[in-house]
Amino acid sequence: MTNPWNTHGIEMRHDVVIKRFRPGDAGQAIREWRALSLLAARAPGIAPMPVKADLVSETPTVVMARLTGEPLRGKPVSTAQLEGMVSAVTRLQESAIPPGLMSDLPVRRWQQEEVIARLRAWSADGPGRGAPPVVVEAVRAGLAWLARAGLEAKPAAGVVPVFGHGDGNLANYLWDGSRVRLVDFEDSGRSDRAFELAEITEHVSAWVDGALDVEAFLSYFELSDAERARLRDCRRLLALVWLFLLAREDPAHPRNPPGTLVRQAHRLLDLLT
Repeated sequence: MTNPWNTHGIEMRHDVVIKRFRPGDAGQAIREWRALSLLAARAPGIAPMPVKADLVSETPTVVMARLTGEPLRGKPVSTAQLEGMVSAVTRLQESAIPPGLMSDLPVRRWQQEEVIARLRAWSADGPGRGAPPVVVEAVRAGLAWLARAGLEAKPAAGVVPVFGHGDGNLANYLWDGSRVRLVDFEDSGRSDRAFELAEITEHVSAWVDGALDVEAFLSYFELSDAERARLRDCRRLLALVWLFLLAREDPAHPRNPPGTLVRQAHRLLDLLT
């Protein structure tokens, strides 16, 4: 769940992409470089090939090969594209990083613990003055659910650890006409399958200006009972996060179409039923 505010600059050249991170964001540059290096060795073709990196300068930089393909965001996702997404996600999660190495990876950013901490902090201010009634209702219902869900105390039994992309934005899924490849790994790290699937289905890009058939997408994954239960909780959790993120957008510089906040409120309320 990448923060919607920019964390880096991008320079697109004919053969490479240069990603320059803000001063102090070396941690994200390290995550990006680590992910690209691991994937190049263990799942080549799924992500850009790493070229070089400067991880110690004031403005950390990662250079990678430029991929061809069109982002899936902004248009309906076709069946072929959806199957390409499934293939890429499955390969990333199940074969890219062996279990022995997985335990050495840091937890991805915006995983459950960090998300809940952010929600606790944001809840003190509520959805903001002048929020539509349905938004206020959804915030209250979401926080009430979170208070009784006991997510902090839930054991990890039955949950499959995977390498987490860390960003479900459909703009990061590139379709070249035959396959989908992934970009933007600055928040990547150790995660679990249910959380990562929820990250994709609940990202605002899945529905705000295009269409991802969520149920069809999820139907491709064989989940255990524990994972299905966790997927439901993670979808609710991330939908609540997006409600707060959208409520906190600068009205003078909106990033999403009018009505997105209200639509997100209804989306969360539907998930809570």
